[in-house]
Amino acid sequence: MVRFENVSKQYPKSNSLAVDDLTLELKPGEIFGFLGPNGAGKTTTIKMLTGILPLGSGRISVFGHDILTDPLAAKREIGYVTDSGVLYEKLTGREFVDFMADIYGVSASDRKERADRLLDAFNLSGAFDSRIDTYSHGMKQKIAIIGALVHDPKVLVLDEPMVGLDPQSSRELKDIMREHADAGNVVFFSTHVLDTAEKICDRVGIISGGRLVMTGGLDEIKAAKGNKSLEDIFLSVASAGEV
Repeated sequence: MVRFENVSKQYPKSNSLAVDDLTLELKPGEIFGFLGPNGAGKTTTIKMLTGILPLGSGRISVFGHDILTDPLAAKREIGYVTDSGVLYEKLTGREFVDFMADIYGVSASDRKERADRLLDAFNLSGAFDSRIDTYSHGMKQKIAIIGALVHDPKVLVLDEPMVGLDPQSSRELKDIMREHADAGNVVFFSTHVLDTAEKICDRVGIISGGRLVMTGGLDEIKAAKGNKSLEDIFLSVASAGEV
């Protein structure tokens, strides 16, 4: 599981906390949707989890590995797809996936089996030996997802993963996320696509102004707010800064 314990983060020259005393537990076997308006603290939280940003205070552990005291072990359990789509674009898709597999010590047989399955799902086999700088935005997103999954991580972290994907690929990604969670792993993703969150998430958390203001199953959250739709609840957060 993944645990955030009293995690806070403040950027230099800012008078407010980007993440404010976040305590949250992500459980094996679940897809957890992280929702909130722009600037709410979603990406900052994800970057602290993945070790890109240092913690301000608090503790994050990934299947028992502390991100501060045992960072390499924690990061080995994580597959991460950023919202910015930054890749090594002079590599071919195959070279990129092999590079990711080498970092995590994935055997030749395992990387081939996983890559072939995902390439087929995303209809990307024909471009696997082309350079990434020739890919469309959607193709880059697909190869980034394949690279994140090639070591079969216990925690799959996705920041706005549906951006740039066509409807068929979005459906395939949803199926892959469900399959990955059902195998006993954690899927943690941020999204503004509320329809996607409603359809595939086991639980969601809503963050606003750096604070986690509500978390739970969708039925639980809706019941607590007078059976409002998730869209209405989200918009109340974006407009009022609270739920």
